[in-house]
Amino acid sequence: MSAGAPGTRPGGSVDFRDAQRRFAAHLRDPDAHPAPAGIEERRLAVYRDLFFRNIDNFLRGFFPVLHSLYSEQDWLELSRGFYAGHRAETPYFLQIAEEFLVWLDSGFQPRASDPPFLKQLAHYEWLELALDVAEEALPDAGFDAGGNLLEGSPLPSPLAVLAHYDWPVHEVSASHSAPAARDTWLLVYRDRSDRVRFMELNAVAARLFSLLQSPGSAGRSGRELALAIAAELQHPEPESVLAGAGQLLADWLARDVVLGTRRG
Repeated sequence: MSAGAPGTRPGGSVDFRDAQRRFAAHLRDPDAHPAPAGIEERRLAVYRDLFFRNIDNFLRGFFPVLHSLYSEQDWLELSRGFYAGHRAETPYFLQIAEEFLVWLDSGFQPRASDPPFLKQLAHYEWLELALDVAEEALPDAGFDAGGNLLEGSPLPSPLAVLAHYDWPVHEVSASHSAPAARDTWLLVYRDRSDRVRFMELNAVAARLFSLLQSPGSAGRSGRELALAIAAELQHPEPESVLAGAGQLLADWLARDVVLGTRRG
């Protein structure tokens, strides 16, 4: 008995799911997957262009700085590599940016045209997007907005994220596309006016904020956290670290990075 054509069942009926898979594979990577039989090439060309351009336009919008670093051809190769090689776990358009990061960490093969900070710049741009579209809002109650930030336990914003990079990705632009590598701590946050902002922190300030967000520090006062950092640094003048922490906490409160002090 001869086997039926691919995508058909015994008796000649079409396996619709298999036909869909073959069609989708061709749209993703027409060079590796031949076109299904019975579909006019003109229509296939329209589908190929429509589907790819849709994803590509999202990537350009989600990663504008990254896009600005590439020639059009190099960008299209990067975008097509993601489109053809990644199997997304979500159908939501807003999560395409996150799927792009997953691909960069898994199926991506660096090329000569890719900057060494590609993954970290993409993460920074995604982080800004994620905070911008986050449905969570800053709370208005459940804490003391006027509490003493050194004597009380400072409450960090749920819409503030500390990120560490090996390059100053916040300084990258089309005109500054080759920054020197340096340890960079960025505090990215959304304030009460729903604007996403960032600030660069030094290592001590970054350590203070990481302690604020640590579950084990929920009941510790700002003073305790500052003195713990002074001990880690073996600083000869702990009071100067304490004074600096007080200034940082007051600044973060004004910027909506810290909401106030915890109650109880």
